[in-house]
Amino acid sequence: MIIKLARIDDRLIHGQVTTVWSKEANANRIIIVSQEVFNDPIRKQLLKQASPPGMKVNIVDVEKAIAVFNNPKYNDETVFYLFTNPSEALALIEGGVPIKTLNIGGMQFKDGKKQITKAVSLNEKDVAAFRKLAKLNVNLDLRVVKTDPTTNILTKIDETFGPE
Repeated sequence: MIIKLARIDDRLIHGQVTTVWSKEANANRIIIVSQEVFNDPIRKQLLKQASPPGMKVNIVDVEKAIAVFNNPKYNDETVFYLFTNPSEALALIEGGVPIKTLNIGGMQFKDGKKQITKAVSLNEKDVAAFRKLAKLNVNLDLRVVKTDPTTNILTKIDETFGPE
């Protein structure tokens, strides 16, 4: 499997992903890795209907994503991974999927989260996952839209949550 792009965006497939990021990825398949979405048949159906024309969409949990990545049948597939959170991206990488760069788009504010940028809010679990990803030498590319300058998420985390 050839990884073209990996992005965290808790809205998953929406206008920005459909019109910009999917073209940037230039992949023939979007794989959404999310236990929550995998267990929600209505959300799965809606996301498949919202997919960009001509792109296959699969919604799987981490275990299935690792199995598919390691299946020789898919060696020539190009893939755009979408995640709702950094923990599942970390689990995929720890499971042997070699994601080198992780784009961070939107992570909406909810109770228990702190806003670090206009579009990204994190809780302690997210912070721990991002710090671990950085230690695994994953390039953390915080950009909501393609034309935004890259922001150092670790600096934003330290400003908001304090240094490690």
